[in-house]
Amino acid sequence: MNCRLESLKKHAEWRGKIETKVRVPVDSREALSLAYTPGVAEPCLAIKDDPEKSFELTRRWNTVPVITDGTAILGLGDIGPEAGMPVMEGKCALFKAYGGVDAFPICIKSKDVDEIVNTIKLISGSFGGINLEDISAPRCFEIETRLKKELDIPVFHDDQHGTAVVMAAALINAAKVVGKELSQLKIVINGAGAAGIAIAKYLLKFGVADIILCDKFGTIYEGAEGMNPAQTAMAAVTNKNCVKGLLADAMKGADVFIGVSAPNCVSKDMVKSMANGAIVFSCANPVPEITRKDALEAGAAVVGTGSSENPNQINNVLVFPGLFRGALDVRAKDINFDMMMAASYAIANYVGEDLSADHILPLAYDKGAHDAVAQAVAVAAAKSGVARK
Repeated sequence: MNCRLESLKKHAEWRGKIETKVRVPVDSREALSLAYTPGVAEPCLAIKDDPEKSFELTRRWNTVPVITDGTAILGLGDIGPEAGMPVMEGKCALFKAYGGVDAFPICIKSKDVDEIVNTIKLISGSFGGINLEDISAPRCFEIETRLKKELDIPVFHDDQHGTAVVMAAALINAAKVVGKELSQLKIVINGAGAAGIAIAKYLLKFGVADIILCDKFGTIYEGAEGMNPAQTAMAAVTNKNCVKGLLADAMKGADVFIGVSAPNCVSKDMVKSMANGAIVFSCANPVPEITRKDALEAGAAVVGTGSSENPNQINNVLVFPGLFRGALDVRAKDINFDMMMAASYAIANYVGEDLSADHILPLAYDKGAHDAVAQAVAVAAAKSGVARK
């Protein structure tokens, strides 16, 4: 089956992957008077006196927008907000199916940071949390930072933090398979945009000491030309040996390759140059940096990709439904590192005794894994002081 052509056919049949559902009866005069006018005036007045009651008297407590500007859709780049809708609808479907969260696609026709931030702030009173999606770097960093400061509900850029959380979970288990300690790994990350920088920051907090970031021009290091502010900041805390050169130079002797970049940019020879027991996570979508088959033939011990067609799919679908479920359940005012770390370990630990080179993560559609993430996140939110119930 040609998955992409079949998907296009199905989208034409479905005409949308989500829809609204009425939760109350509206089939009689009495029902209408309770759900709508005149009875609805009472909850309106209660919320007027105490806006926090909107979490108790409306569906706000369980509602999240999936927001994009269409500038970084999958590996397709800046294709526009309308073209991003199928992805946003898909995310919303996964939110509901795996986390029971009511999510809605919001595609903003602007690339202006101030306009995007203001738009989200203006609609934030309708939601219990904000999920940012497929917004290009470096604007995505400023948008998220400003919203986290100015809103009192969780703000989460899934491409950054969801990817980092699942990548760490995969790395925890892959390191076990090859018998190496996280703190001793030499890791090369190709892609110095939103996902790559977030993964590097997250793994540094996990205790990984040796990370080299690369972009299409080569390694990121202090003093390199053409870096944006986010890359400059990362150059100060990564590539401690100041390795200069191309991706191939960085990969020599590396224990781990993480790709969140572009298709077919890694060769078999580059994998062969890595250390024994090499871990290769080539997660560019829809075409990876190197195929699973080629990476294994080149000697990689553990290989993960972003595709559901291969073992070890590394996809943030394992993260965001459960993460938001846990955050919403305790009315968290933020999603912090403790909550994300709890999610990473919940995902990794869920594999249990079935851990192997071809099974380092749960299957994306395993509802039990999502429930485990939700429970761990809720506990971490309470312990870290951001839960409000």
